[in-house]
Amino acid sequence: MKTLTLNNGYQIPVLGTGTNTFGKENHDFSAPINHDTTELRSAIELGYRLIDTAIYYRNESVIGKAVRESGIDRSEFFITSKIPEKDEFSGTDDRVHQSVQASLSALDLDYIDLYLIHFPRSTDEENLRVWTVLESYVDQGLIKSIGVSNFNVEQLQALLKRARIKPVLNQFLSYPGHHNQALIDFCQGESIIPEAYQSLKKITPETQEILSEMSEKYGKTWSQVVLNYQINENMVVIPKSHNASHQKDNVDIFDFVLSDEDQLRIKQL
Repeated sequence: MKTLTLNNGYQIPVLGTGTNTFGKENHDFSAPINHDTTELRSAIELGYRLIDTAIYYRNESVIGKAVRESGIDRSEFFITSKIPEKDEFSGTDDRVHQSVQASLSALDLDYIDLYLIHFPRSTDEENLRVWTVLESYVDQGLIKSIGVSNFNVEQLQALLKRARIKPVLNQFLSYPGHHNQALIDFCQGESIIPEAYQSLKKITPETQEILSEMSEKYGKTWSQVVLNYQINENMVVIPKSHNASHQKDNVDIFDFVLSDEDQLRIKQL
């Protein structure tokens, strides 16, 4: 698996799996947790090592269970989780500590590779306050890297001015037709890796048709072209699928190179 180097020297796989409906009855986001690791087991067998979860998903324990069941050394995995912006999770320093400790306990993997602020809080001061607590867990080695999710340029700029530890990554919505290119460019200019979520889900039928025509020359699907494009742009991608065949397709994107013309055409969609 290809990796990118975070600004603190750690390596992150360029492709992983989202998990927001994993380990839940009927694959329903709001359904009870059933601790089923079927989808994670198949992803791990296919070579996925970056696994993205969050407190909001309620399934951190399922991810930890799948990693332990795999028999693969913990160091081979890159586990991301996220702290919610709501007051009950991060409204005070004590609640931030409680949330981080709950994540560590639920995952039960000794440390977390990357921990993100899931959404920005209401003010830059509040974001900095939460960030400062997270920095203390990096100091302890319980979290290896910290970053943000759904932060815009202005929110990142405010954090960068005062943070002791620089964010390594910003996870946000990005797909052809809605690249968020200005945010991608800002992040990369600051050595913050952009990570795309919902790379495939919201693409319009019209855009799919364009991508499908393009994909034929590569013997790939339109979704494989999208993921290849984003990785070529030095982004990290975390497509989610419950289907082992689709998981295989999503990871089978490293054996072709988009032409410069096609790369530019997708960027301009």
